[in-house]
Amino acid sequence: MNAFLFPGQGSQKVGMGKDHYDSNDLFRKLADKADSVLGYALTDIMFEGPQDKLMQTKNTQPAIFLHSVALFRTLNQQADMVAGHSLGEFSALVAAGVLTFDSGLELVALRGQLMQQAGDVDPGTMAAIIGMDDDTVDEICSEISDKTGKPVVPANYNCPGQLVISGDMDAVKEAVSLAKEKGCRIATLLPVSGAFHSPLMKPAYDVFADKLESVSFSEAEIPVYSNYTGKPSTDADVLKENVLEQLMSPVRWTSTIQNMKADGAERFVEVGPGKVLQGLVKRTLKNVEIEGYE
Repeated sequence: MNAFLFPGQGSQKVGMGKDHYDSNDLFRKLADKADSVLGYALTDIMFEGPQDKLMQTKNTQPAIFLHSVALFRTLNQQADMVAGHSLGEFSALVAAGVLTFDSGLELVALRGQLMQQAGDVDPGTMAAIIGMDDDTVDEICSEISDKTGKPVVPANYNCPGQLVISGDMDAVKEAVSLAKEKGCRIATLLPVSGAFHSPLMKPAYDVFADKLESVSFSEAEIPVYSNYTGKPSTDADVLKENVLEQLMSPVRWTSTIQNMKADGAERFVEVGPGKVLQGLVKRTLKNVEIEGYE
């Protein structure tokens, strides 16, 4: 069975999608449609940059979504199940027929704007914790949150031994220090514009919840594995709830990949810019086929 995976923020690069735009009519049609729906030339930012403009969350998220969905549409391959990392979950929902391209793009554009605004209002941060087991990282976050009275939480369970934590700036820094004291191999702050997947995203969550009420979700044609649970569903209401809850909850990517394998996935295909998810699958599973389309 084929499991298709869609990347999230961090996979962007200037020039992304330009080769497909120049060589594939369907990709170009969807890219031009995205510019029209958004009311500005997202493709100019994707193809030409500058880098700092593409790196802005409000631009990064729709850019990766467009690249991933348009490329998936050109592949004409059968997906048996789908998942996306954070932002990538919206690409997965479109691939599974839950959202239209237009609805998905509008939601992603709003999500990016709201997350950037939340980061501006309460500028938290995130940190990578590598070489430490999940339970120990969970304990460190709880200890520092209790000590400081400020939130720091696990944000991404990416693969065994690789987590990202998120929250208040000072609390995250203290958690990094404590992780190093406890023998963590690598604990380092990340260059991000906000504390994603943490309580600091509450302002974004509230506005996004209101928007989601007016957007139609369809039953999924194939199982979608949600970040919020790590488990599959085809139920429209469940998938809508899950994509909202992931804003303030950790991305359970390790269990997502393990559950896809347990449910019969033998081939994992990343569709979109970069190769981040292929690397995470390699560190999580053995004896599966891994490939990607950029």
